[in-house]
Amino acid sequence: MNTSNSNEAFGHPKGLIYLFFAELWERFSFYGMRALLVLYMTKQLLFTDDMAFGVYAAYMSLVYVTPMIGGILADKILGFRKAILLGGVLMALGHFFLTFEHPVFFYGSLGLIIVGNGFFKPNISSFVGDLYKQGDSRRDSGFTIFYLGINLGAAIAPLACAWFAESYGWHYGFVLAGIGMIAGLLVFKNGLKNNVFGTKGLVPDESLYNQKYFGLSKGKCIILSAFLVVPLFGIIVKFHEFEHYLVWIVSALLLLYIIFILRSVSAIEKKRLKVALYFTVLYTLFSAIFEQAGSSLTLFADRNVNLIGMDAAGTNSINAGFIILFAIPFSMLWTYLSKRKRNPNSAVKFSLGLIFLGLGFIVFALSANSVDEFAKTSMLYLVVGYLVLTIGELFLSPIGLSKMTELSPLKYIAFIMGVWFSANFYGHYFAGKIAMLTTVSNGETNMFTKGVFGEIVEFITGITPEIAIQNSENFQQLYSYLAVYASFGVISVIVGIFALLISPVIKKMMSGVH
Repeated sequence: MNTSNSNEAFGHPKGLIYLFFAELWERFSFYGMRALLVLYMTKQLLFTDDMAFGVYAAYMSLVYVTPMIGGILADKILGFRKAILLGGVLMALGHFFLTFEHPVFFYGSLGLIIVGNGFFKPNISSFVGDLYKQGDSRRDSGFTIFYLGINLGAAIAPLACAWFAESYGWHYGFVLAGIGMIAGLLVFKNGLKNNVFGTKGLVPDESLYNQKYFGLSKGKCIILSAFLVVPLFGIIVKFHEFEHYLVWIVSALLLLYIIFILRSVSAIEKKRLKVALYFTVLYTLFSAIFEQAGSSLTLFADRNVNLIGMDAAGTNSINAGFIILFAIPFSMLWTYLSKRKRNPNSAVKFSLGLIFLGLGFIVFALSANSVDEFAKTSMLYLVVGYLVLTIGELFLSPIGLSKMTELSPLKYIAFIMGVWFSANFYGHYFAGKIAMLTTVSNGETNMFTKGVFGEIVEFITGITPEIAIQNSENFQQLYSYLAVYASFGVISVIVGIFALLISPVIKKMMSGVH
């Protein structure tokens, strides 16, 4: 079934092209800054590993909790267009303010990006879903193409921003990230000017938007409030050790609103929504393990990998580079299999995504077999590990984006997209805890070097705690990284196999959604 929108390009709605490039530049800014952040904190601001991981985890988790709020506000009042523009402006300011080396600007900048992402991220993804009618067979393919845009930005940014930071100073790297965000806003504005979106993404209720409070319309009040809450998020990041209280508060509010939705929808919508929540739980586990990429894996690459042709920040582009290579082939594969009625259902794809993720981290752990006298391993294992987990990501992440727009009740679509991104909130929170397990002090080993996991780690790496302690501190650090990666790799594979076994039950609950 095709969409009735005749304004098409390359077999998809023309609006997809503009959203593709807007997201590409927005992700350029986001991932460029992300690649520099932990290294900037440990090398320039002289934070300890634990402090840097804590700030990074708090920032990255909050970046994905605000989309739930931004999704609700767009659904009810702002509409996709205004929400995306507001989010883009906030994020651009955040990147530029990082050029000032002062605690107020540092934490304030992170607060701006957190709030801005809440308006930008869920609504541009929902906007893509809005371009296709329910049941349009091109939807998965369209989201995979959109996902390619995300990763083009994510691949180019770490290399470009890292080069600027290395050549001219950290702050020039952040400036380049800000320029990327401005470029994204300009592309989106151009799409609006050319009317490629038709009547989609407009303010849902003009009378509600223009309702006055203290002389300001409700829409303007939201914009003003967005700027006013920035300091609050900056403070939460600074005092990240108390973030677990926020996790409980968010969880309670999320649960209450989901219960409200479940009680107000039809029986079929209720089943589909439960599947959306199940997929979100699986994605939370995926995210917690996968998101070592911006924290512990970056320091692992910096300290324990013989890098060739790039620095540690640049290794953040490896995953995105592989997505660029494989996104279009995967998109074509789903279309090809759909025509032959052999396309695996989404529940199967999710389980395979977790299995490949786990195998990728097991490959990282296998790098112990190439360790040299300086406790450094071959870059080949880093590259191959990223290749394997990237395949897992393509089975899961773009498909998840697509399914959220199909499984969600229509009037709650942006909120449910926000719930999907909340997996990253929880994932990054737990990713920070996982990253902290990799830190080494006074010759101690982490919890995964003992018992059953200790045996698994020894089987995969060939290293025991006794061997590690007899070697240099750098070797102990390497062992700590690999023990965590091996253990969580195995956990991910086991959960993936279980998800595969129950996939027929999940498929039935999806009530016709593939």
